Amino acid sequence: MDFLYQILHFAMNAYMIGIVIYILMSWFPGARESSFGQMLATIVEPYLEPFRKLIPPIGGMIDISPIVALIVLRFAMTGLDYLFIQLFRWF
Repeated sequence: MDFLYQILHFAMNAYMIGIVIYILMSWFPGARESSFGQMLATIVEPYLEPFRKLIPPIGGMIDISPIVALIVLRFAMTGLDYLFIQLFRWF
């Protein structure tokens, strides 16, 4: 059970890092058009897209939806931690 928790926690942390890298790539011209940027977009964009539909850019330029997406993912990680703590109590 501990192994499953560690795998899920690692995967969620890696996904958060991927989102941050994808956000930072927008600061560099042409970075998202590279093969790495396109690969990262196929992984990250399906998660970010619903947040972009709900939260419009501020002033038409500043997109805060990835920040909200990271916060939601962090809450999910906290919920996962709590769930596994409760399950480990029984074992």
